[in-house]
Amino acid sequence: MKKIFILGSTGSIGVNTLNVLRNFSDKFAVSALTVNSNSDLLLKQINEFNPKFVVVKEEEPANKIKEHLPSGCRLLTGNDGLITAAIEAEYDIFVGALVGFAGLAPTVEAIKRGKRIALANKETLVVAGEVVNKYCAESGAQIIPVDSEHSAIFQCMVGEGINEVEKLILTASGGPFLNKDKSSFENATVDEALNHPNWEMGNKISIDSATMMNKGLEVIEAHWLFGLPTDKIEVVVHPQSIIHSMVQFIDGSIKAQMGLPDMKLPIQYALTYPERFENDFERTNLPDIGTLEFFEPNLNKFECLKLAFDALEIGGNAPCVINAANEIAVERFLNREIKFSRIPALIGSALEKIENNKSSDIDTIFDCDRETRKFVKNLN
Repeated sequence: MKKIFILGSTGSIGVNTLNVLRNFSDKFAVSALTVNSNSDLLLKQINEFNPKFVVVKEEEPANKIKEHLPSGCRLLTGNDGLITAAIEAEYDIFVGALVGFAGLAPTVEAIKRGKRIALANKETLVVAGEVVNKYCAESGAQIIPVDSEHSAIFQCMVGEGINEVEKLILTASGGPFLNKDKSSFENATVDEALNHPNWEMGNKISIDSATMMNKGLEVIEAHWLFGLPTDKIEVVVHPQSIIHSMVQFIDGSIKAQMGLPDMKLPIQYALTYPERFENDFERTNLPDIGTLEFFEPNLNKFECLKLAFDALEIGGNAPCVINAANEIAVERFLNREIKFSRIPALIGSALEKIENNKSSDIDTIFDCDRETRKFVKNLN
């Protein structure tokens, strides 16, 4: 029986992870659940899965559920609570489902303990890839990607050598603005940006998909996951979201992993690898799909994707800068403080103005994140 820690259990990835676990109650048990503030859904999850640890980041919703917890369930709060749970809970697999930089610190603690990391929190590798890989080498921790694109590459690489890879091909849906002119970005609404054509996701990642920053962050993540340079990582727009990514090998052959846009599939693979468990998920019917299309991304239109490639080339703390700047810019757009078109402008300003420290230690990364957030919050 494998014990599972879910960092971010009420978000899209966390909910889908629990959906997967329901199918395999004889193989997995939940040891810890964490949320930011959704105490109502958390309480339902606690009553069903009976974890030993729960963490509610915000104090008020934590107080709301305190008296309703079953005996033997320990409640922690705040960022310190996330870290304490990651250090003290008993688990075999750590599911990093919390969106954003906030997922870094507890994930690092799980890595230090040598756990399997089912990683959906791409920011962990984007901002601290070198540090994370160092910790993995020291502890023996294993990262299995949950992002559909990186899971696809991981699956395509089974039985293959990294020296046989010519390039990785990450697919992108193009988001809700694929067929709109860049001029429309000036007046794009929050509702329009959140209206993803294929995937049901949280607000932040939906906006990242609309700007294609999500794909840019995935390029950086792929660099650290698979150890390949920028010139061996390519992005193609694939509106149907059926091919989740591909690997082209030195003999010219291409492997692709295909499936319906359903996050339960890569989540299950990360939990069960190297095995595959039978399930009753909807199957892909190729005749129903009909046509698969591919286009080169327009980097002039989707500036965030170009900024991510630039940051990876610059190196040092540049990826940390664009991640922090993007999180604040997206938050300000969702709060209707800035226009959609200002998101890449704010990120570009941060990349230009924040000093790029080449040091890769964890304290420097946290300092860079704080400095960047403060800078972007004050930009007009």
